[in-house]
Amino acid sequence: MTGFLQILIEGVLVGLVYGLVAISFVVIYRASRIVNLAQGEILVFGALFLWTFTLGASQAGYEVPLAVGLAVTFGACILLGLALERFVFRPLISQPAFAIFMASVALLILLRGVAQIVWGAETRSFPVIFPEGGFMIGPFLVNTRLFLGGAFTLVLAFGLHAFFTRTRQGLRLAAVAESHDIALSLGVSVRWAIAVAWILGTVVATFAAMVLLSGRIVSLEVAAIGFKALPVALLGGLESIRGAPLAGILIGVGEAMATAYLDPLTNGAASGVLPYAVMIAVLLVRPQGLFGWKKIERL
Repeated sequence: MTGFLQILIEGVLVGLVYGLVAISFVVIYRASRIVNLAQGEILVFGALFLWTFTLGASQAGYEVPLAVGLAVTFGACILLGLALERFVFRPLISQPAFAIFMASVALLILLRGVAQIVWGAETRSFPVIFPEGGFMIGPFLVNTRLFLGGAFTLVLAFGLHAFFTRTRQGLRLAAVAESHDIALSLGVSVRWAIAVAWILGTVVATFAAMVLLSGRIVSLEVAAIGFKALPVALLGGLESIRGAPLAGILIGVGEAMATAYLDPLTNGAASGVLPYAVMIAVLLVRPQGLFGWKKIERL
């Protein structure tokens, strides 16, 4: 029983990290109606920015305090989000969904190529942001980094939910999420709202990179976390910020159980397949997800 509960705890904590990445999908989709398939690459860019302005600067002979490196990193992420919205997706407003989808695929390949050109394909040490090690709760070992990251995910989810539902600026973004035409009729700038959403999505992805990679290795392969988090976003509902952590827990626990009990029987395949099996099931049974908005259209 103790082993089962230990697996459960690890699955919850890893799932909350998935939920953090899923939130970055949600905040972009809420305003722009774009499922950004390149979100994993944006996460990698955030991680490489942080490496450049901390350990990279140190290797070049410039000692940069971590706080300054973090501030510059988030500034660079804001500029990246604005550039992607302005030059890639703003010209596609009101275009067919297929054109936006193909632009997202092209952006994924472009960002991966740019990262390889600028930083190369080699792995790099990532700065330590969160404490290493673990602590005991009774007989259970809890990873400190994942615990703090999970707590941050929950705080961020409820904070963003409050922002979207209780503040003037957040309600404007919510109006854009409901309908661009309605938002325009209310005097809300759709372009401004989408730009803010892209900034939030880029910054949240960078926070996820910090939780995921603190004290570890950053490489281009880390971008795969984006595709693991996409089923989480779909399960929780692409409009639901609070649904992302819960969906992340469900996927994380399922993946942990599959790793422990099914991978030995399937040569390690079960845990890798599970998130995408869930994604297909959600699309077939409940396309709006557990907490997404069910739309009623009058013909």
